[in-house]
Amino acid sequence: MVKFIESELVLLSKEIEEMWMLVYNQLDRAGEAVLTFDKELANQVLVREKRVNAFELKIDSDIEDIIALYNPVGVDLRFVLAMLKINTNLERLGDFAEGIARFVLSVQEPIIDSKLIKRLRLEEMQVEVLSMLEDTKRALNDESMELATSVFAKDNILDEINAEVTKVMADYLREHPENMLLCLNLVSVFRKLERAGDHITNIAEEIVFYMDAKVLKHSGKTNEGYSM
Repeated sequence: MVKFIESELVLLSKEIEEMWMLVYNQLDRAGEAVLTFDKELANQVLVREKRVNAFELKIDSDIEDIIALYNPVGVDLRFVLAMLKINTNLERLGDFAEGIARFVLSVQEPIIDSKLIKRLRLEEMQVEVLSMLEDTKRALNDESMELATSVFAKDNILDEINAEVTKVMADYLREHPENMLLCLNLVSVFRKLERAGDHITNIAEEIVFYMDAKVLKHSGKTNEGYSM
């Protein structure tokens, strides 16, 4: 029985890694699409969203089978439960990528001022989201508690950028009131990226739970790590 469950857990790990890369590519494409207003790239994100949803369902089904057939306990059970929650969070990240892509497709001329995009720190926010997703994946592969908890500090950067958006946008609209609707819709992109950071933080928490059985949801997260 032990050998059988070990092989199933290895397969599950590979599936999660594939889902991770699929979602990473979705966020990468969506971010590039919004920075360049590339509608073709945005369409690619929408087409691949169906694959993200289908893969999430497959992984959920495989996890249900593992629990039903092998009744995992201890560290194996923590791993399976962590993968279940990580899978859910990855699917939500895919939804955010889809939402950003839909914004790009809805944009009509004129294109938003590139100087405004720079002041809003959109590219920096996109880079941080992808970096957080890379770090959590590496934290799981390397079983690094330190790398997993370092994601919390990066999420603070996303919160900071998002908090400044309203002020920057208001200043811009005083001079360009004709772009009101476009700018209001652009705000939704920042909210999606900020929420993406929250879900990646959830993933980091699940990695810690698997590695050290520490549940962080009801504890105070700090830039230095975590406290119980």
